[in-house]
Amino acid sequence: MTKKEKVQFVIDTLEKLYPEVPIPLDHKDPYTLLIAVLLSAQSTDKGVNKITPILFAKADNPYDMIKLSVEEIREIIKPVGLSPMKAKGIYGLSKILIEKHHGKVPQNFKDLEALPAVGHKTASVVMSQAFGIPAFPVDTHIQRLMYRWNLSNGKNVVQTEKDAKRLFPKELWNKLHLQIIFYGREYSPARSWNIEKDIITKTIGRKSVLKAETN
Repeated sequence: MTKKEKVQFVIDTLEKLYPEVPIPLDHKDPYTLLIAVLLSAQSTDKGVNKITPILFAKADNPYDMIKLSVEEIREIIKPVGLSPMKAKGIYGLSKILIEKHHGKVPQNFKDLEALPAVGHKTASVVMSQAFGIPAFPVDTHIQRLMYRWNLSNGKNVVQTEKDAKRLFPKELWNKLHLQIIFYGREYSPARSWNIEKDIITKTIGRKSVLKAETN
């Protein structure tokens, strides 16, 4: 298979398995998505979805959020981990949204990434899932699968994102990054991986990965 055929095989297989892809983090607008994505760092979507209803019942917009203290936010979000840093980030970015952006989440990478606790991946998720602007957020699943599929050398997320954007058509990025995440969780996890069930890796996988798994 040529690289082009491999890429097409990935697209076709994922489309068959996941014709519809719900956004994993519960939210109702760009602000609540931004907060949910920030909370998801080194945590599970499931864990975040348990906490956000409690937080958003008190504050689902930046104006209400800054009425809470950093300590109050931290108390609520404690179960998702890294709460001191995340609470500071949530309070800080809410303040900046009010002061600089009329309380609205900006629709560009530069302003998003200038917000406290918002990195490139968080900004990419918000751009693609809240605003429908093509982006390719790379999480641990995408990083792992792009390497296993021999579509990226997996050195770092910056390189993986570049490779993904180069190989996959731009109009598919927003759906595809979610399809790969779902596939990674279901068929190609980091642990307890059954190569027999992982049709994509089994078909186009990196030789060294396949060799290690079948030995």
